[in-house]
Amino acid sequence: MNFGAIESEYKVDDVLAAQAHVWKYIFNFIDSMSLKCAVELGIPDVIHKYGKPMSLSMLATTLFINPEKVQALGRIMSILVRSGFITENKLVVENNDEKEGYMLTKVGELLLRENQLTVAPFLLAMLNQEFTKPWDCLARWFQNGDKTAFQTAHGMMLYEFANNMPEFNE
Repeated sequence: MNFGAIESEYKVDDVLAAQAHVWKYIFNFIDSMSLKCAVELGIPDVIHKYGKPMSLSMLATTLFINPEKVQALGRIMSILVRSGFITENKLVVENNDEKEGYMLTKVGELLLRENQLTVAPFLLAMLNQEFTKPWDCLARWFQNGDKTAFQTAHGMMLYEFANNMPEFNE
């Protein structure tokens, strides 16, 4: 990027800060999609059932993660830690080596399927691609005659869609 043209009006630091702010919103979906992935894989339930800090390798083995993708699972776990659903704790293993072990936070416990207060089904429903697609159609909706963005995305109202999709009525 050529900052010379804008230096007279803006400071480079201001432009970089503004870009970082925009990028934050561009990539904001990563947090919610990572959370959806964690619930779909059963990560909160597996960690809770284990009952003590669980290493990444143990988690990957328990979840039958492809060995080539364990590093990517580690990145998902880092997002969950940063988002406050999981904590990293020191874990002493066989040779007195220290590793990180994952535990659920109180917030993370709301993702447990057996928890009476679970929000996991709601999370999975709201992040289902059928329900996120209307957000992708919002600009078109503003310019057409449809009553809702859902109608723009699916060609029918939500209640009609739900009648055709019994799994959304459970």
